[in-house]
Amino acid sequence: MKRIISLLVLNKPGVLNRITNLFSKRNYNIESISVGLSEQEGMSRITCVIYVESDQQSEQITNQLNKQIDILKVTDITNQAVVARELALIKVQSNPHSRNEIYSLIEPFRASVIDVSKDSLVIQITGESEKIEAFLELIKPYGIKEIARTGTTAFPRGTQRQSQQKHNFSIV
Repeated sequence: MKRIISLLVLNKPGVLNRITNLFSKRNYNIESISVGLSEQEGMSRITCVIYVESDQQSEQITNQLNKQIDILKVTDITNQAVVARELALIKVQSNPHSRNEIYSLIEPFRASVIDVSKDSLVIQITGESEKIEAFLELIKPYGIKEIARTGTTAFPRGTQRQSQQKHNFSIV
């Protein structure tokens, strides 16, 4: 199952290396990882998307991350309402005859052309991973030359709903 883990870490050399080593030593694959400065000076936020087979494995990796010195906060945000985005730059083969068709695909996805050359276009698209995957499938027949993707960046929405757990009541 796919898990999204958010980490708040000290912005020091070697922190990212220790985190990725922790995942690889336990044989967990990181599907995507994005790192950037946070709202607090001297701290960075890391968003990891990983696949695990059980909740127990997810809990184990969270506990291991919490033991790391330079990690200040670990949150598994998978089951929360989150804002998640990804950026992709896509270089597509293009000639003057196919450009209008490609532009007609770009507009509904709210993507934009950021570079034009004689034989190609560079398209920028942001959104959830599923949106980017759908766009890539549509644009594939035109010939994709290169793709660069950032990976998922996410954090919880401002207001979270209460959990939908069942409560057992007894009238005895």
